[in-house]
Amino acid sequence: MTPMLNMSHPILADVSDADLLRADAFLGGEWTQASDGATQAVTDPADGMELGQVACLNASDAQRAAKVAQAAWPAWSGLLPQKRTTILRRWFDLMIAHREDLARIMTAEQGKPISEARGEIDYAAAFLEFYAEEARRPNIESVTSHLPDAEVEVWREPVGVAALITPWNFPSAMLTRKAAAALAAGCTVVAHPSIETPFSALALAELASRAGMPDGVFNVITGHAPEIVGAWMEDARIRAVSFTGSTEVGRLLYRQGADTIKRLVLELGGHAPFIVFADADLEQAVDEAIKAKFATSGQDCLGANRFLIERPIYDAFCTAFAERTKALSVGKGIDDPDIGPLMNAKAVTKQQEHVDDATAQGATVLCGGGGHEAGELFFTPTVLADVPAGAKIMYEETFGPVAAIAPFDTEEEAISRANDTEYGLVAYLHTQDPRRIYRASRALRFGMVAVNRTKVTGAPIPFGGMKQSGLGREGSRLGLEAFTEVKYVCRDWA
Repeated sequence: MTPMLNMSHPILADVSDADLLRADAFLGGEWTQASDGATQAVTDPADGMELGQVACLNASDAQRAAKVAQAAWPAWSGLLPQKRTTILRRWFDLMIAHREDLARIMTAEQGKPISEARGEIDYAAAFLEFYAEEARRPNIESVTSHLPDAEVEVWREPVGVAALITPWNFPSAMLTRKAAAALAAGCTVVAHPSIETPFSALALAELASRAGMPDGVFNVITGHAPEIVGAWMEDARIRAVSFTGSTEVGRLLYRQGADTIKRLVLELGGHAPFIVFADADLEQAVDEAIKAKFATSGQDCLGANRFLIERPIYDAFCTAFAERTKALSVGKGIDDPDIGPLMNAKAVTKQQEHVDDATAQGATVLCGGGGHEAGELFFTPTVLADVPAGAKIMYEETFGPVAAIAPFDTEEEAISRANDTEYGLVAYLHTQDPRRIYRASRALRFGMVAVNRTKVTGAPIPFGGMKQSGLGREGSRLGLEAFTEVKYVCRDWA
């Protein structure tokens, strides 16, 4: 079957720039079908309607992409940093100019509410803007020589070809966060978007081409991850790999990268605690709890999974949080509800399993608890109270609109329970005591701590986790490190 999009789909039909609707992979500056002609259907999770057939490339195509990117690397890495800045800045400008079309494409294939999709486009574009500026500063630094008649310098140089593997929940932002850093550093890129949400990445490839990205520098290879990524993990031409996804897959990539000693950035799962002490502003804490749990319909590695509430305010928090949750609207993303569909049937099944397991162990359902009449992939926003520590939801990532609440009595207990997880991505903390803020922020074993707020991410900050939530950091100056090698030069002036 020929790759194509369903232009009769009501969301895609309203995309004003039809050239953003691409179904072929982008390889070497050309729109490319699979060498064997294979395609894969992509559907709208809100109603199951087919959005189109995307090219489904294979391992040999992936190897060809690595070869093309390797061939393009000398010229791109040798380009003046100011030139790379100009291209990245043009790409940013084009993203902003096409914000509404890009948001509609995302909502069609991912299902998230259209206002959240617009927000993601702004977030994604910010990485292009940030790293456009960082490209000007390749970080050549002089150090004091330890030898007589010698001049010492330390340089950062691009590693080569970078493979970027991105997830379905943030199909635009996760790509630009990785690609902007790699390209700014002077690397060339082969990117693999999730087969469930490929069209957002292909639209970005179209805009990159318009921005003047040289052929072969930025490639988007669509298809099934095991075949494509597997080929890249074996390919010595791929020097760095950046992956966002599950901890299980991250472990696999860690093992596969050993033979060729690849640079790895792994942004993996999370199991965020949301801790509220009795001295917190209760109304603010509930507002932030709704944001932390239900953004992206709960399908976010930063999503709060465990709500630990100090006992004096436990009942009040549970009541207020459940009432707010009941009021959340559920529906198709294009109608801009609070909660859209989940990505697939497996995600819905997991929500129900976590609810059933928790209630079997004594938890109380304050609201929700099952599917929703909006459709097969919708789940009613759910709040569980008095959830025991042994329930699955207290140690497995739920990745959906189900919140688990439990009480605690002391600061030590709260910190101990929060840290009792293999994950360490983000923790949320609500208290008005500045000394407790300091103590708890130090004691929490998470890469990021949000104090009395939820939104903390952005291009200038180092995003990443501890323990089995990943390796390395994305965003900020630190986001360049995985894509650069350190070279030490010692010159004799005698």
